[in-house]
Amino acid sequence: MTNVFIAADNIFSPIGPTTVENFAQLKKGISGIKLHHNKAIADEPFYAALFDQSQQFTHDTYTRFEQLLIASITDALANCNVKATDKKTILIISTTKGNIGLLETKPNSRELMERIALHTSAKLVAKHFDFVNQPLVVSNACISGIMGILTGMRLIQGGQYENAVVAGADVISKFVLSGFQSFQAVSAEPCKPFDMDRTGITLGEGAATVVLSSNPEYAGNIKVLSGAVSNDANHISAPSRTGEELCQAINKTLDAAGVTAADVDFISAHGTATSYNDEMEAKALTLAKLAATPVNSLKGYYGHTLGAAGLVESIISVQSLKQNIVLPTLGFKNMGVPNPINVCTEILQGSFNYCLKTASGFGGCNAAVLFKK
Repeated sequence: MTNVFIAADNIFSPIGPTTVENFAQLKKGISGIKLHHNKAIADEPFYAALFDQSQQFTHDTYTRFEQLLIASITDALANCNVKATDKKTILIISTTKGNIGLLETKPNSRELMERIALHTSAKLVAKHFDFVNQPLVVSNACISGIMGILTGMRLIQGGQYENAVVAGADVISKFVLSGFQSFQAVSAEPCKPFDMDRTGITLGEGAATVVLSSNPEYAGNIKVLSGAVSNDANHISAPSRTGEELCQAINKTLDAAGVTAADVDFISAHGTATSYNDEMEAKALTLAKLAATPVNSLKGYYGHTLGAAGLVESIISVQSLKQNIVLPTLGFKNMGVPNPINVCTEILQGSFNYCLKTASGFGGCNAAVLFKK
């Protein structure tokens, strides 16, 4: 099987424009979540991790969503030898909502429908960098980021490409926030993943990029070993009651890599801080014999960044492998799930080789990916 390495990466978030700056902030316990009073998004104050609304990231002919993608991809490509103009390079865009916020500011028209189409943004971003191949869009709720990585990995392993630039982004608009509020899923305070007193999610915006390559020059970098996706077909928004389907994705991921649960050094969980998601994840980890493995959620730092979440959290996991530390779960104090798991409450140091990243989302989708030092 062809080896797939992480050639470069970037996190572009409210707490920093590069991976290095983001990881440094997280090690200090700094969160991007703040109380916002933005009438354009919500009538009442709300907690979220947001950029300054007046901030421009690239040329203003692009939407904020596209600007975030371009800024993140630019930094990632600057830190490796992968070229957008190479016929062996594919661009993959991961998002859940894209330009959906334009519905709030533009009159309904055929032109608007085309402008908010995800393929439109993907083509504009690809053209900006002169990618020669048609870009792919992966949009499957909150597992989109991990699915983007797995899609890139499989295209490389299948011999179609040698490199894959996987970029994800989402911005928070009134449309997005009100949707989660309609489920009564938004916390009135910063989220507390897996905690007894958790009351829901906190949203966030940002972008992230992972450059995958089979080129042996990156053989010393972190490797994407395997991954799997499943669907529990339980409910349009509520996750499985048993966790069996996420467990299936985890087991398939480990089996494909020839790795056992005992080999996994730590887990980066989805950890949205909603009652149902956290319980389901804890059940899944228990079924997969991973209840004792150190686990964290990064939602207390970034909020839920939707289509970028799987990429942002994978990159932080990769940095954790490189630096041999596991970050604590911000907001967690007391175990709040029936199946206890080993939630990190302080920086954990050690010698780590394998990290498992999981995600779940609306429609019952689940995903897992395994990284190796």
